[in-house]
Amino acid sequence: MNDTSKAKTRRKAALATPSALGEDATRDISGELNALLADVLALYIKTKNFHWHMSGPYFRDYHLLLDEQSDEIYATLDPIAERVRKLGGTTLRSVGHASRMQRLMDNDADFVTPDDMLAELREDNVQVAAYMRATHQLCDGYGDVATASLLENWIDEAERRVWFLFETGRRA
Repeated sequence: MNDTSKAKTRRKAALATPSALGEDATRDISGELNALLADVLALYIKTKNFHWHMSGPYFRDYHLLLDEQSDEIYATLDPIAERVRKLGGTTLRSVGHASRMQRLMDNDADFVTPDDMLAELREDNVQVAAYMRATHQLCDGYGDVATASLLENWIDEAERRVWFLFETGRRA
């Protein structure tokens, strides 16, 4: 076998990480986690986009808030993907793959007001927390306590972001 044939064979080799949860759990939980990974990536990019394009009298406060939140969101990406691999699944392979799986809407507008930025991010975080809860229920059904435990912390973080975005955007 020549070097090219060997390389092609290696590329087709299975990534068969053993898992005690079984094939159905690996398939279903990995699928949900990959969709969640795509959504969290989309939320990260949107939060950074709004951070970069913030303007107005509260610029500094909002800019720093969104920077802090984007860092927190970014910190969940690798653990989600690694959990998929620990389960025996495979994860997102490209930006295109992520965009096909994401459920959150992008925002490509040239200008978004600061209040609209905060409101949109608040609603996106509410939605991400809901996706996480649904994934948690799936994990409960399969007895995947490790993934469920991770999700519980991420849900709490998303709810904290919702709270901060709500209070920051409130005009009382």
